[in-house]
Amino acid sequence: MSEILGFAFMQRALIAGALIGAVCAVVGVFVVLRGLSFIGAGIAHASFGGVALGFLLGVNPTWTAVAFCLATAWGIAAVTRKARVREDTAVGIFFASTMALGILFIGLMRGYNVDLFGFLFGSILAVMPEDLWITLGMGVVVLALVMALSKELLFITFDPEAAEVTGLPASRLYFLLIGLIALAVVLSIKVVGIVLVSALLVTPAAAAYQLTEDFGRMMRLSVAIGVGSVEAGLLLSYLLNTASGATIVVLTTLVFFVAAAVSPRRRRLGSSAGRLGGRG
Repeated sequence: MSEILGFAFMQRALIAGALIGAVCAVVGVFVVLRGLSFIGAGIAHASFGGVALGFLLGVNPTWTAVAFCLATAWGIAAVTRKARVREDTAVGIFFASTMALGILFIGLMRGYNVDLFGFLFGSILAVMPEDLWITLGMGVVVLALVMALSKELLFITFDPEAAEVTGLPASRLYFLLIGLIALAVVLSIKVVGIVLVSALLVTPAAAAYQLTEDFGRMMRLSVAIGVGSVEAGLLLSYLLNTASGATIVVLTTLVFFVAAAVSPRRRRLGSSAGRLGGRG
């Protein structure tokens, strides 16, 4: 194991994985509590269009994916708010259109065959120093915003109408939250890929939600599960010579099922149902 950690590419992968696992776990708490999992999946697939646009323009696809995902996220939010369309309907519209744009962009690249496999399924072992600095910069921005506005974001998560009445800019905070989800999605593409990124965003927080109802404890557990799953999955994939993104997601999912099996919430619901049945 020690010789594995001596490789520069593995060191970069572990650092990037820890940061991305923490970012997704923190943002994922709000995703799970607010019920925005489908939006996360929609934004993840929208990033395909941004990546393809980057290759078409000959620029770093990470930056075009950021712009594309932010535009998609805020487009979903705007359509939901302004047109009075359900969130799942808006996501469905943008989901299909952005994927179609990605295919069109690829078709416009005449004579150039782009290998999108790493973006679709993750290539964390191929993280370069430039990727690491980009991840560090965006990750710090996301975590700093969440820490600074955690109470406000929590308020609009549970009761946006009451937040608006008390004077909070609930609409702007909602757009900010959607933007943070978009940034977390872009960061995760290198780790698990476009196809699996929503799992890294949702599953650690969902597992933590099974274990506690306290927001602070849920946040800490989500980070521990997210970072631990990414790091353990990365090392396990190297040892077993398996796809890193898929290994990380499978391991995270196993953690969720274990958390669900020992969940205090499930036991309370079971005992409550038993008491009601006894009274009947």
